[in-house]
Amino acid sequence: MLEVTQIDQYYGSSHTLRRVSMNVQSGECMALLGRNGVGKTTLLRCLTGVLPVASGHIHFDGVDISKLPPHQRAALGIAYVPQGRDIFARLTVEENILMGMARFPASKARHIKEEVHELFPVLKTMLARRGGDLSGGQQQQLAIARALVAEPRLIILDEPTEGIQPSIIKDIGRVIQMLKARGNIAILLCEQYFDFAHELADRFVVLNRGEVVTQGTHADMGSEEVRRLLAV
Repeated sequence: MLEVTQIDQYYGSSHTLRRVSMNVQSGECMALLGRNGVGKTTLLRCLTGVLPVASGHIHFDGVDISKLPPHQRAALGIAYVPQGRDIFARLTVEENILMGMARFPASKARHIKEEVHELFPVLKTMLARRGGDLSGGQQQQLAIARALVAEPRLIILDEPTEGIQPSIIKDIGRVIQMLKARGNIAILLCEQYFDFAHELADRFVVLNRGEVVTQGTHADMGSEEVRRLLAV
């Protein structure tokens, strides 16, 4: 579904991504791991078109999207849940969710599918509340729900467990498992919480100083080498 080939990216004279290559298949969860400041969020912003790449290619379902702007990548089926969630604090929960459907033509009926309520039952009881009044964990669920109503083929989650209470982390993990079970969506999970990523990921990539230093399957993920690379 997603194939990244030898991409480089710079902030001024700083070489932030160094010939990064990876791929994510439909129906799987790929974990992107690494310490703070190694380039994980920079890579995600390059995948969504927020940041340009200096060289290399990004293909989505066989189409080279390396030069496409963010809205065109979203139209192809890429959804991004950023670190910090970025929900609209003054809009209601319902309005926040419906904003996720902006990629569809105006003629398409805008309503929240029951499937979203099944994934996030707590949000169904809060549709009239303003997004800014929700707890951090509820806002995270709202951000994921907003991404899912866009009917993505790839969903990118940037640190979804950051600052979230354990009960909500379990709910988010349950949602990711349900999405995997569908078999028609690819999930790229950027995460520092190793146990959460280890439970969900089919494969993993570890970044260090902007480079892919190791990658492998779920069976390889708990190795001493991977744990050493992630240790603070």
